[in-house]
Amino acid sequence: MKNNVTFQPFIPDGTVFAPPSKSDVHRAIICAALSNGVCTISPVALSEDIKATIRCVEALGAVTKIEDNVLTVDGSRMFSKKTAELDCGESGSTLRFMIPVAAAGGVEATFTGSGRLPERPIGIYTDALPEKGVDCATQGGLPLKISGRLKSGTYYIPGNVSSQFITGLLFALPLLKGDSDIVLTSPIQSAGYINMTIRTMSKFGIEVDMTDKGWHVRGMQQYIPTDYVTDGDWSQSAFFLVAGAVGGNVTVVNANIDSSQGDRKIAALLREFGAEVHQDGGRITVKKAPLSAITIDAAQIPDLVPILAVCACFAEGTTKIINAERLRIKESDRIKTTAALLNTLGGKVTELPDGLEITGVESLHGAEVDGCNDHRIVMSAAVCAAKCDGEIKCSDPWSINKSYPDFYKDYSEICGLSAID
Repeated sequence: MKNNVTFQPFIPDGTVFAPPSKSDVHRAIICAALSNGVCTISPVALSEDIKATIRCVEALGAVTKIEDNVLTVDGSRMFSKKTAELDCGESGSTLRFMIPVAAAGGVEATFTGSGRLPERPIGIYTDALPEKGVDCATQGGLPLKISGRLKSGTYYIPGNVSSQFITGLLFALPLLKGDSDIVLTSPIQSAGYINMTIRTMSKFGIEVDMTDKGWHVRGMQQYIPTDYVTDGDWSQSAFFLVAGAVGGNVTVVNANIDSSQGDRKIAALLREFGAEVHQDGGRITVKKAPLSAITIDAAQIPDLVPILAVCACFAEGTTKIINAERLRIKESDRIKTTAALLNTLGGKVTELPDGLEITGVESLHGAEVDGCNDHRIVMSAAVCAAKCDGEIKCSDPWSINKSYPDFYKDYSEICGLSAID
């Protein structure tokens, strides 16, 4: 029988410690595995996506163990396995980061995945890598089999599909014999994630230089073992901050305002909506206030769109979210599924080709909604309960394990009431 989670109406009030940034942990694991030594990464939460990246570096020869939220990675035997199967689960980050890494090690690798991952685009690699010594065998998605060793040179990459392709190349290119350049053929989206990659790599001793059209990466560099402390996750914190904005008073601790995460923009956007936002170092508090509609360009912050749409539901006027077309190829078509969630609950949401148009309402009503096996849809439904006159019953409650296994526990810290049947 399929499980459901029921969210009861509530007034958000409390303090949450931001979970470790999933994006940051992915990057640190790969850098550590490439360091040819022993590194620690802390804190780490074992979401399904992070388990996928751990599984993949282990498939290439790294050894890991986790104890008390500290992950130890021994990269001294990385690339000792010359054939490998890399099961990426449902993690697009893992897949796109690891393809060039395995190719740089000359590994004959088969990449597999589950959920919607086999359907998600990898054409940028299957177009670019064969010119650089790597054969790619695929029928259009996963499984993907690669063989050969990646060569240095100039890589022409579009910037408007996913920054994950650029991150994957940035990890791999320093390992090659010669220098390389990544040249953008279209404007970059999600630039904050590229900056995060470069910042993490720098902590492991790797230098990347920005150029007029992209990045220059020297070859023959060496990742240096280090003990790495992860950022708090702004993408996940956004759910609690929006709960405060629409219905109460919520504080998130460990939200680093100097983070390279693009999703830290949630604080500025909530101010623009009209919420009371107070930041003090790594502590941010958001209080309910009258909200007004705004226009949001989501090109650099696609992960925030579902929860921003929840906020917009309670803002006077009509909010427009644009440049979010990449959301159609996430765990669900998040433009469609976000609109369906909110309209089922009594919202006024119109689906656009590249985003959403949301007209504010006083409150939502209870209903049964489809979680679409998408962690961000389920967590958005939970926040809707902060301004709802009846209970919300949502399917796919355990999809939150993909990114945030402690979500329900942290939700209870702000008085959120959830029950799974």
